[in-house]
Amino acid sequence: MRFAELVAEATSLMTADRAVLGICGPPGAGKSTLAQRLVAALGPDSVHVGMDGFHLAQVELARLGRTERKGAPDTFDAAGYVHLLARLAAPNDDPVYAPLFRRDLEEPIAGAVPVPREVRLVVTEGNYLLLPDPPWSGVRPLLTRAWFLAPEEDLRRRWLQARHEAYGRTPEQARDRTLGSDERNALLINATRSAADLVVSAVSY
Repeated sequence: MRFAELVAEATSLMTADRAVLGICGPPGAGKSTLAQRLVAALGPDSVHVGMDGFHLAQVELARLGRTERKGAPDTFDAAGYVHLLARLAAPNDDPVYAPLFRRDLEEPIAGAVPVPREVRLVVTEGNYLLLPDPPWSGVRPLLTRAWFLAPEEDLRRRWLQARHEAYGRTPEQARDRTLGSDERNALLINATRSAADLVVSAVSY
């Protein structure tokens, strides 16, 4: 699908009332890239709020014994994410602050993304937007539209391994992560694609 078509789809949501566009897909599908490019194309009336800002901190993952499973559904503050989306979908506060995940630090940073009242489209993206289990099940009703990115699986794995290497993992570590916990999460996420309004197998930028 051409990027210009997706921009047009997103633009159609920017009415007088605020809309929330959710972009879902497995690890390495290109969700963040698409969200960032959409917001750049749409201008200041839109903002990117990533689900990854709700990763639990490393110290909390260690306390819970979940460090090795980082990225699984129970390694996020899912209820906090749902609560933020509810605030963003019906804006009463100005501004609302969202967290940001820093891949170089492997940590979320609170209050890093301001969402002013005049923003008409919030673009949010992440792995578990369409998961049917609570508290994740609270996400889908808050999305005006949901897109699912589903690139060819071998290509997605190559992108994902390259990303892991870019952030400091050895090729062996990157491959183990891609084919291990990331792959288990991908199987779970791919099973939710039927809940999306639009499935995008490829984006031509």
